[in-house]
Amino acid sequence: MAKTANTLPPEQPPISVAPISLADALAVIARNYSPATDSEIVALGTACGRVLAADIVAPIAVPAADNSAVDGYAFRHADLAPHDGTALRIAGTAAAGHPYQGQIAMGEAVRIFTGAVMPAGADTVVPQEDVSADAVTVTIPAGRREGDNRRHAGEDIAIGSRILMAGDRLEPAAIGMLASIGLGRIGVYAPLKAAVFSAGDELRDVGGQLAPGQIHDSNRPVLLAMLKGLGIVATDLGILPDRPDIIRARLSGAAKSHHAVICSAGMSVGDEDHVKSAVRALGTLNFWSVAIKPGRPIAVGRIGEVPFFGLPGNPVAMIVTFLMIVRPALLRLSGAQPPDLRRFPVTADFSMARRPGKREFLRCTLQEGDRHSLLARRFERGGSGVLSSVAASEGLLEIGEEIADIAPGMVLPFMPFSALGL
Repeated sequence: MAKTANTLPPEQPPISVAPISLADALAVIARNYSPATDSEIVALGTACGRVLAADIVAPIAVPAADNSAVDGYAFRHADLAPHDGTALRIAGTAAAGHPYQGQIAMGEAVRIFTGAVMPAGADTVVPQEDVSADAVTVTIPAGRREGDNRRHAGEDIAIGSRILMAGDRLEPAAIGMLASIGLGRIGVYAPLKAAVFSAGDELRDVGGQLAPGQIHDSNRPVLLAMLKGLGIVATDLGILPDRPDIIRARLSGAAKSHHAVICSAGMSVGDEDHVKSAVRALGTLNFWSVAIKPGRPIAVGRIGEVPFFGLPGNPVAMIVTFLMIVRPALLRLSGAQPPDLRRFPVTADFSMARRPGKREFLRCTLQEGDRHSLLARRFERGGSGVLSSVAASEGLLEIGEEIADIAPGMVLPFMPFSALGL
């Protein structure tokens, strides 16, 4: 983790208050963030959810040899009569782990089970339910295609092929692939460590008594939960009071022992929003306003050399800006390549007038319409402080900057919360 300097940097010139586009914000992140942790070797059984530090090239083929896809009989397709069933002598048995010893001769078949290596000379397998057989012969019906039910060596994984890439996050299926090629230990990036704050004298921790004008802090628990879903080790550092000196000291201290610092609230232009000025005093801000709704006051910068992310105080705005901007940045810092967000076309089932110029994200649920179309229904209370609108919705409907009004029947892109890790 980077160390902050003992002396403060010189006073910085004012940064522009004009918001940048979401695309420009993501471009800044793509240019400025790379893995912040070292790699380590871990046992395969503990690697699920971790990020690969190097490409994986298969040292063996999977399957290693041609084998049967069904329980049945293996034979030479050339022995079949073109129009009638063909009786073949049963020469032996092949089971998984117990190959048939020898080569099939003309007019022979081998009883074979799923996963067993194809006997030498055999090229086709017929399922057992399609034949008639006794202890000596099996009759193969006409119409079998050459190569039926035969799995080829390397059909799943070819030897020497690159099956996973550095930056891939290991999901259960990937763990299975690594096991299938015999890798018991894997090089992954060490978990990213993030410090998490909320800011504001009005906030109190959950479980405490509230005085008039105070509220429970919901942002920090949500942030900690989202970070856990990304495999990030998060440290809950509590609530920052509206005291510039304390904010500066605690942000500086957090940067000395973490790979990233995240704070919600304190990033606007109010007299009590001190976090932004503290970050500028300790480091730099790349931007602090993005043309999205909800969530315009979001800051991305550094405290010394440690990345800093300042999120809005309103809970819905905090969630949206985390998902759209901070999540891809943290994935890059973790060594992962942020996947392209999948957007699915859905049909608006509501009307809404809006002022163009911002990219907007509406909380919506989906219902089935005519001909299996999906209808997006907007949550009735859309304020950026209505956290229940996220809990009751299935995802975000994305409204482009150029769109002025939404009418029923308009097709728009939809991002399920499940695809965003929420």
